[in-house]
Amino acid sequence: MPSFREAIDARDLDAVEAMLADDVVFRSPVAFKPYEGKAITSAILRAVIEVFEDFNYVREIGGPGSVDHALVFEAKVDGLAITGCDFLHFDDDGKIVDFMVMVRPLRAAEALAREMGARFEQIVSSAAAGEG
Repeated sequence: MPSFREAIDARDLDAVEAMLADDVVFRSPVAFKPYEGKAITSAILRAVIEVFEDFNYVREIGGPGSVDHALVFEAKVDGLAITGCDFLHFDDDGKIVDFMVMVRPLRAAEALAREMGARFEQIVSSAAAGEG
């Protein structure tokens, strides 16, 4: 099984979904309320991969076997450069149980919020249909 970073680099979202615990909590950089569950988290990740342009991880913090990883990324959103970090916490079975994203600068975060907001009904529908 590939690592999370390898799966994202390969744009293998089925592999990413397989890494999520059923009760995973996703903490968005642009929403106050966390999203709970594998279906909604997978749907959000599938949408954000479309929103980010030129997405690239530039650094990973956390060694093999560690339950906590931080992956620093760079991308563009609506033409604006964005830098962010995915903070992943894994359970004893190697599944992601907590997934928090932080991004900067503010203008790019606002663009991300707009782009994801425009897709939110589709994200919720995909999650409800179990499409992930």
